[in-house]
Amino acid sequence: MQVLQVISLLLDYPQSGLAEARDDLHEIIQASPLTDTNKAQLSAFLDRRTTGDLMDWQSEYDGLFERGRSLSLLLFEHVHGESRDRGQAMVDLMNQYHEAGLDIGIRELPDYIPLYLEFLSTQGDENARAGLAEVAHILAVLACRLENRKSDYAAMAHALLDLSGVEIDLNDVRQQVVKEERDDTPKALDKVWEEEVVTFTGADSNAGCPTAQNRPSEQQRRDQFIPLNTDDLSKPAKPVGI
Repeated sequence: MQVLQVISLLLDYPQSGLAEARDDLHEIIQASPLTDTNKAQLSAFLDRRTTGDLMDWQSEYDGLFERGRSLSLLLFEHVHGESRDRGQAMVDLMNQYHEAGLDIGIRELPDYIPLYLEFLSTQGDENARAGLAEVAHILAVLACRLENRKSDYAAMAHALLDLSGVEIDLNDVRQQVVKEERDDTPKALDKVWEEEVVTFTGADSNAGCPTAQNRPSEQQRRDQFIPLNTDDLSKPAKPVGI
């Protein structure tokens, strides 16, 4: 499903090469199984973004996807957070990549959505749809959160939902999303930097290192998101593995 490669490129960090490939990307979009509405929205996004200022696009991308966790492009952050289950899920997904004869050639986590889409694009239409169906509830939440932020990136999530074939009551998701507190505001981000006193004192020593503030890394800063209850969002789907 070649259109997944297009969406993967558009969801990845903006690069100048997209403008040069715009005509080819349009052809792939128009030849895809997307609905006419989703084709039009995807094409409009492509034109708007590749004819604008690249640095402005990159800055908006950082502000949208790199601040807070609610719009994280890492699938398992929305499912497992920082729990141990996330590690096993990563291993399982890596095994799927290896079984398909694919290796990650870049420094990126396996659940990074653009990478996952690139993988699905090589697996045939049926398996690609099955792979999208497995994460459809995450895509639905992202679509509604992006709508709530009035971002045209919502078109990416809606296109992926269309390709998954999974029917989800987005109105129900929107009602939940509208009640959420933003996790990308200065106040919300500052909560991650609140002082956590850590004492480095040996049991057999009278003197130890002074207490210190243990500031989180960039990855650890994404800690405010509380996942939505998505148990009843989608109709039962056949558990087809990819």
